[in-house]
Amino acid sequence: MIETASRRPTLRLREVVTRLRDASRALDAGGARGRRALPSRAALSSVVTSLRGALFPAHFGASDLSDDGLDFFVGHTLDTTLVALHGQVRRGVGYACDRREAECERCETRAVEVTQAFADRLPAVRRMLEADVNAAYDGDPAAGSVDETVFCYPGVAAITYHRLAHELYLLGVPLIPRIIGEIAHSETGIDIHPGAEIGESFFIDHGSGVVIGETAVIGKRVRLYQGVTLGAKSFPLDENGHPKKGIPRHPIVEDDVVVYAGATILGRITIGRGSSIGGNVWLTRSVPPFSRVTQAAVQSDSFEDGSGI
Repeated sequence: MIETASRRPTLRLREVVTRLRDASRALDAGGARGRRALPSRAALSSVVTSLRGALFPAHFGASDLSDDGLDFFVGHTLDTTLVALHGQVRRGVGYACDRREAECERCETRAVEVTQAFADRLPAVRRMLEADVNAAYDGDPAAGSVDETVFCYPGVAAITYHRLAHELYLLGVPLIPRIIGEIAHSETGIDIHPGAEIGESFFIDHGSGVVIGETAVIGKRVRLYQGVTLGAKSFPLDENGHPKKGIPRHPIVEDDVVVYAGATILGRITIGRGSSIGGNVWLTRSVPPFSRVTQAAVQSDSFEDGSGI
């Protein structure tokens, strides 16, 4: 039986378009931000994918690259990718600029400076990522090789994107670091705010459902399992009833801490070095170094004296 093409319906859209336009104007408040091009999530997704290839060319470059070819691949990838990043940084800087002209020399100068500074930091980022990859391999008996962790582990992908986003965050780029963080979130199920400070040899095993807040500080050789939250306990409000921005409100996790699946750690508290936080623990108070905290320990406060359990 041959299907015939259905007739194209006639829809009345003029009023819908007008109402959508009015709604957009209300959101933009008619300011300069509403008239300037915003960063593109699609373009930034391509940028971070390419940067991951430049950081791990043996894994995400062409499979037949020679040693000399690796250098060419990295150089070419960085050249094209950083040019694309500059364009997005220019949009991000322009988003926050108080000048109204479409072409702002100050924004252009700032975008070039940020892109160069970001490029200069990439070798240090790569060294930290090598420690993260090794931590994933050493921390998981199911890992058959270091290459397997690079190719397959969502925790490695998430920390790769985070370390890139964090550098842009430190450089003061508006909006773009958060977009990159959400790209990683959508791809891995791991939600790390770009402002979080994370030391080297960091490993998230399995990964899904992990949340790390903006002002969290994580030391070296820390390991988290799926479903862990490092969040805020409450949100102090300003005189208008809005949450205050940028104040420390997330946990400090010192070196060599392990946090098991489903644990929730809230507020500006400190998890002492060498501690172990058990699965499904709800923790809102600091614990001293080398504590072993379980649900039973939290209920009995037995970790408060520092003796551990």
